[in-house]
Amino acid sequence: MKILIQGPEIIDTGSPFHQKEKNVLISNGRIAEIGDKNYAADKVIQAGGMKLSIGWFDLGTFVGDPGLEHKEDLESVVKTAAAGGFTGLAVLPNTFPCVQTKNEISYLVKANESQLVQIHPMASVTLNNKGEELTEMIDLHEAGAVAFTDGLKSIWHTDILLKSLQYLQKFDGLLIDHPEDIWLNMFGQMHEGVNSTMLGLKGMPRIAEDIAVGRNLELLAYAGGRLHFSRLSSGKAVDMIRSAKKKLNVSCDIAAYQPLLEDGVLFDFDTNYKVNPPLREKPDNDALIKALKDGTIDVLSSGHTPHEEESKNLEFDLAEFGMINLQTFGANLVMLSGSVGWDALIEKITVNPRRLLGLEIPKIEVDSKANLTLFDPNRTWTFDEKANFSKSRNSPWLNKKITGKSVAVFNNGRARIEE
Repeated sequence: MKILIQGPEIIDTGSPFHQKEKNVLISNGRIAEIGDKNYAADKVIQAGGMKLSIGWFDLGTFVGDPGLEHKEDLESVVKTAAAGGFTGLAVLPNTFPCVQTKNEISYLVKANESQLVQIHPMASVTLNNKGEELTEMIDLHEAGAVAFTDGLKSIWHTDILLKSLQYLQKFDGLLIDHPEDIWLNMFGQMHEGVNSTMLGLKGMPRIAEDIAVGRNLELLAYAGGRLHFSRLSSGKAVDMIRSAKKKLNVSCDIAAYQPLLEDGVLFDFDTNYKVNPPLREKPDNDALIKALKDGTIDVLSSGHTPHEEESKNLEFDLAEFGMINLQTFGANLVMLSGSVGWDALIEKITVNPRRLLGLEIPKIEVDSKANLTLFDPNRTWTFDEKANFSKSRNSPWLNKKITGKSVAVFNNGRARIEE
């Protein structure tokens, strides 16, 4: 089948067609033509005003499969990701059991040769993500793990983090940490500040993140290796990383919603806004925007963390942390685009995450495999129950109108096209 994408703006800094409006013909899973001609096709997508890039990639999606499939399973996350514009996901190891043996790796990658959205497992650094004993990381790397992390949990044990940095140098592996001092954040519910005091909720101070980032940077300078910080929220933390990048092999990401929302949205005690790290204040958000613009922040992630109704629809202090965001990620990009610019945003969700993980970077050129995302930044739609493909519904944007939608994704000879 031949599909013609007519007139999108191509966003790919590595392509000679970057920022140009061209017709792109896809035939049998490959890019057959790029140019100005109206190529013959079985299906034509009118893409004027849309943006065509290599397929989006999410660094750090939480999937409950295996063991917690009631939150999200592999089938539902693939549908959700494709609807959101993604062709690749690096998934967190916080499953049950954790991703800590070759069996779990094999289970996660079994359909990668044929499915539209490919799953790339990140393996646990410590057994059962408890932070106490190292996993067999060389074996897991050989089995297909693309990075090592305790996922939603911080690597709190200083000696474990040091030994991990040293151990992973044997194969240039990437260590990813969610930085927080677990003792300072214990029982915390939201950002520590005026609003947490007014609401009577235990706060999670910035210093809990700052101390962890500072400690880890010192260990990285001492041990060497490659370290990535996930889901940052503190302005001081990104400032430290900006300085450290001059001499250390360090990178970082933020969830796309983080600089868009402030802790004041919690006055209604809506648990869909309860996330970790917590939503902070405007000075932090301004610092994150600055870091996106100057390249300090390498990657934008969705922060997709699904939870069933029973984990969210209860008292605020008992609710789980996290929101779903794969399908609403494009709307986050639209909100960020005025401050950051599309070229930088697209690079942080296509090239940079794949480069960090050592994965092949797709190309927009004739005869390349079609691994593409077509995105309409002007389309307004309602993210309602019918539109939501996730098993969970913990989103602050549920049943609201948002702007920005993926129109089509192509990968592995497959396609998903909005009708």
